[in-house]
Amino acid sequence: MFKDKEKFKERFTERFVSMHGKAITEATENDIYQTLAYLVRETVTTDWLRTKETYIHKKSKQVYYFSLEFLLGRFLHNNLLSLDVLKDVERGLDELGYQLSDLTEEEPEPGLGNGGLGRLAACFLDSLAALGLPGHGNGIRYQYGLFKQKIIDGYQVELPDNWLKNGNMWEIRRSDKAVDVPFGGHVWLEEVGDGGYRVHHEPAEIVRAVPYDMPIVGYQNKVVNNLRLWSAESPLDDDELLSQYRGNYKDLLAHKQSIQTISEFLYPDDTTYEGKELRLKQQYFFVSAGLRSILTSFKKRNHSLKQLGNHIAIHINDTHPVVAIPELMRILIDEEGFGWEEAWRITKSVMSFTNHTLLSEALERWPIDLFRRLLPRIYLIIEEINRRFCKDVLANYPHMEAHMRDIAIIADDRINMANLAVVGTHSTNGVAQIHTEILKQREMRLFYEMFPLRFNNKTNGITHRRWFLSSNPALANRVTEAIGDSWIQHPSDLQKLTKWAEDSALQKDIAEIKLQRKEELALLIEKETGIVVDPTSIFDVQVKRLHAYKRQLLNALHIHSLYYRLKEDRSFTMTPRTFIFGAKAAPGYHYAKEVIRYINALARLINQDPDVSPYLKVVFLENYRVSLAEKIFPASDVSEQISTASYEASGTGNMKFMMNGALTIGTLDGANIEIRDEVGDANIFIFGLTPQEVMNYKQYGGYSAYDQYSAQPELRRIIDSLVDGTLFAPGEFQAIYDSLLTYNDEYLILKDFMSYQQAQERIDRMYQQPEEWYKRVILNIARSGVFSSDRTIKEYANAIWNIKPIQL
Repeated sequence: MFKDKEKFKERFTERFVSMHGKAITEATENDIYQTLAYLVRETVTTDWLRTKETYIHKKSKQVYYFSLEFLLGRFLHNNLLSLDVLKDVERGLDELGYQLSDLTEEEPEPGLGNGGLGRLAACFLDSLAALGLPGHGNGIRYQYGLFKQKIIDGYQVELPDNWLKNGNMWEIRRSDKAVDVPFGGHVWLEEVGDGGYRVHHEPAEIVRAVPYDMPIVGYQNKVVNNLRLWSAESPLDDDELLSQYRGNYKDLLAHKQSIQTISEFLYPDDTTYEGKELRLKQQYFFVSAGLRSILTSFKKRNHSLKQLGNHIAIHINDTHPVVAIPELMRILIDEEGFGWEEAWRITKSVMSFTNHTLLSEALERWPIDLFRRLLPRIYLIIEEINRRFCKDVLANYPHMEAHMRDIAIIADDRINMANLAVVGTHSTNGVAQIHTEILKQREMRLFYEMFPLRFNNKTNGITHRRWFLSSNPALANRVTEAIGDSWIQHPSDLQKLTKWAEDSALQKDIAEIKLQRKEELALLIEKETGIVVDPTSIFDVQVKRLHAYKRQLLNALHIHSLYYRLKEDRSFTMTPRTFIFGAKAAPGYHYAKEVIRYINALARLINQDPDVSPYLKVVFLENYRVSLAEKIFPASDVSEQISTASYEASGTGNMKFMMNGALTIGTLDGANIEIRDEVGDANIFIFGLTPQEVMNYKQYGGYSAYDQYSAQPELRRIIDSLVDGTLFAPGEFQAIYDSLLTYNDEYLILKDFMSYQQAQERIDRMYQQPEEWYKRVILNIARSGVFSSDRTIKEYANAIWNIKPIQL
């Protein structure tokens, strides 16, 4: 890119003038950001092209990661770090009168994901490039993100997240690579030759998928992989459309809008028929476009499609892209002339699947009528897959006949996409050890009995480059001083830090770094909310998607109990604590919005009370996103991972907190169990029911929320106050009250409340012993390397995809 700081300043100034046609003294910060981003992308493009050519030259097998979400975060800072020019750029900009930290705020945050699913996909892309593995992403270029969250009078309000309004400096439009995707219409068969047939599909609508490519830069290795995102457009230009609609502008605009809607919003509301149709359109749109693009490129290299599985792997990230299975079958049969058996062999050799949930409502089931009308040819293929699968089950697993409705792909007028995913791939994996075991024992037990070798575990991970090296450089540098820098390339080497756990000098330094990060976050909190918090208090943090099973409500009820104790018990003392929340509730998820409102009502009550606020503060940071998370994790003392045991597939926030030196309070759920196994019982605060105890309640019953309510006077008072008018308006939080008592507390919050409260008291006592606390902090950092996504991706690469690293 450039040899030193002076060379950077020279090239930067030249590029600025050529881009903006004015002197750099007249520049805005956005001008400076755009110039720097362009300069970086220009440099990256050379490696991008060379990487592609190397994969082709070496005939590398490549994996394509199909995901409806890629929650990427900002690119500029991480790309400078990966190019090994960060320090020179920071110094050069400083001499030009600009701060890199200010410029990064000019970068729009890609609105391409929502929560853990999309963030995991982003971490995986980072690790693939960093490890020199041939791996790319395939998704949708949403014009708007999920939404921009505002909190007004305690309520969540959703505003459009138009992240593309000023363009995206990191993408390149590839109009020449566009493909057409058909919807609707009708299918018929034409007899040809000796009893054979040719399938014809006359679509009712054709949508043009235009790809936009974004470079995924490997860490200081010159590897640049590709993220291809598809935008929906009309295949006709305006003049052709005007002619087709006979000058009727209203119908023309309605037509264009219906097409653009496909790539307009992430997760459209699917509570209506139209919303369901749009979601299915989105899924087929990016899957069909991605597959056609891959196969077009593959065929140019003169490979036989019979050997597709030796050269290409396609990974399905949760059930959203499962329609890739019948779509590949359609291409192989209808367009390439393969027979069914050979097409099925090829498809299974290519496809692999990750399940991300244990919630039955999250396992997609499409109504047959909707699916058949929108994707008539794909429906016929799924119907044939189901027929052949059921026939095979009856022939080879006759004892499964009684369970056919549970394992069939089509049953009860629904298409079960999770069942199709298991049947149509060669690998199904869970994302944490407990999650995979529950899949095998409960959710997918029947499939596991038939295909035990198809199931495996790949515990999730996070990229330590973004979530530690980039977002917490002072701590990363101090770790390097102690154990050397080998951990950057080999994160498992963080375990070398274990022997430093009782080193008083290191404890003191890490405590000072943590305080600095807390002071920075405190300033941000005051700026964003007006709330003044004490950086020396315990920063107790729960940031994640708002869902009932993640139990932000349990946290809030505990805060409520602390309020009463501080208000009424003069003998009660506690270490001052700041509870920090960040979470978005899905627009149609009214109960989750009520929990947000309750948390904000507690914040108003507590923060304004002179008796309580010196010891207790509550903050809800609106619009939780990657850039905010990068500030929160380094400043956290306590990591809240309190989902109902057996409900969280893995979690990755728990890993980010751990790597940045926060101690976990959590249930034995998801990856919490593996964190516990790594650090030991003494270095994590575990509470609550075990997964087996929860599953026993769900299977056999026997739980009474009212008994818990009656047996715990303190808890009873808190729950009553939600509706009795003593703290809030009468009936103010009736929905939450009813969820706990009327509907018997589905997520066992009341059962775990006392155990949670006791774990919080252990945290308070431990924090008052700095040497003991920071010994545990260091041990958590030391054992976090195993949760790097580099480890996860190596496992996928070796055991599922069979791809090998390359060197440029």
